[in-house]
Amino acid sequence: MAFSDSAQTAPGEPQEAAAPYGGGSAPQKRVRIRHFQKAKQDGLKIVGLTSYDFLSAQVFDSAGIDFLLVGDSAGNTVFGYDTTLPVTVDELIPLTRAVARAAKRALVVADMPFGSYEVNAREALHTAIRFMKETGAHAVKMEGGERTAEQIRRVVEAGIPVMGHVGYTPQSEHGLGGHVIQGRGEAGAEQLLRDARAVEEAGAFAVVLEMVPSESAKLVTEALSIPTLSVGAGPHCDGQLLVWSDWAGMTSGRIPKFVKQYAQLARTLEAAAVAFREDVASGAYPAPEHEYE
Repeated sequence: MAFSDSAQTAPGEPQEAAAPYGGGSAPQKRVRIRHFQKAKQDGLKIVGLTSYDFLSAQVFDSAGIDFLLVGDSAGNTVFGYDTTLPVTVDELIPLTRAVARAAKRALVVADMPFGSYEVNAREALHTAIRFMKETGAHAVKMEGGERTAEQIRRVVEAGIPVMGHVGYTPQSEHGLGGHVIQGRGEAGAEQLLRDARAVEEAGAFAVVLEMVPSESAKLVTEALSIPTLSVGAGPHCDGQLLVWSDWAGMTSGRIPKFVKQYAQLARTLEAAAVAFREDVASGAYPAPEHEYE
């Protein structure tokens, strides 16, 4: 049984239109944060992908993906930055708006970028309000555990759902010493658990565990009442989240160990572009059937 089964339209409720690509088995209502809690209680796996544009969001929504994260990973995948640190709120807002317009069922989560919430809870609330008012997102995400608990609490108190993020936090990569696995050893596992509990106690509806050992993630998952979402944290979490361009074969360079590639879209697109170039050069395109009378 999949998470999507817990979010189907109940008898007597109005049904929404089926997604345009026909990937879902039936029209389904919007995924809400209450469905995340129910999925954990019922042992159903939650599935998430990043998305940064209308077209990919439309496809993933049709496929039944439960939530779409407009991640600050757009810094690497959209804007070509070396890290996520330069990404700004103004850059993420139009991307989030496009994804929210496309998603008819999936919960849309806006990533709050570095520098937009760290100073204090008031700044965090201001940023979260901007995302909710200007994009149509359904929740926001903040990195950090104990150090971010006050910000999470203030945003949740304002009625805005928050997804937490602990373990390896890309916005803190320089402070962590680079792309380093977190939660290792007894001390590391204890700190991971403290961070996750701080996020839960602050009111987050779910928490991402990134790049931590599977056993540490299992410990946290069993200790928390809110769902845990794995990004390279093994199979024991309540759900899985991946950057879509990684598993789709669109990313050049190193692919993280935890990523399974389900397609090689970069090769497909390159082959199509070569064929287009050759057809134009030879005069094969446009052909008579492509002309207006």
